[in-house]
Amino acid sequence: MTAKSRSSKEYKPKDDYYTPKWLFETLGLEFDVDVCAPEAGVPWLPAKTHYHLAIDGLAQEWKGRVWMNPPYSLPTPWVEKFMNHDNGIALLPFSKARWFINIWNHADAVVPMPQNMKFEHRDEGTMGIFMPVALFAFGQDNAEALRNSEINRVR
Repeated sequence: MTAKSRSSKEYKPKDDYYTPKWLFETLGLEFDVDVCAPEAGVPWLPAKTHYHLAIDGLAQEWKGRVWMNPPYSLPTPWVEKFMNHDNGIALLPFSKARWFINIWNHADAVVPMPQNMKFEHRDEGTMGIFMPVALFAFGQDNAEALRNSEINRVR
């Protein structure tokens, strides 16, 4: 979930929580681009291209199937671009943000993640976060991957 495009806001290291390997193994998909990767990438993330902080994923053109685990401190511009792109899977927090109901109503599939989900933190190892998260899929192949994953009940 590392990326910038925060206008005047600074990058926050607390956003450096990486999606665990088991999730990608469970989904069984390859992504064309990880739009919010750390600079060195995440070795287990199956994406052909990785946009990191210096490249600014929001400023890039997104092509093909996108994986997105954006900075949770400022997800709105990422969510808006993801929804407009309409092809991929995003890992996002449950939130009172204005975008939440919009993505809930328009995603082809949504699955809440297990309550005890652990992320890989850049400096602190494996750890949970304080808010629940869900996967949002746009595109029928991506929705089917969520259904086949059996992570949880899919909406």
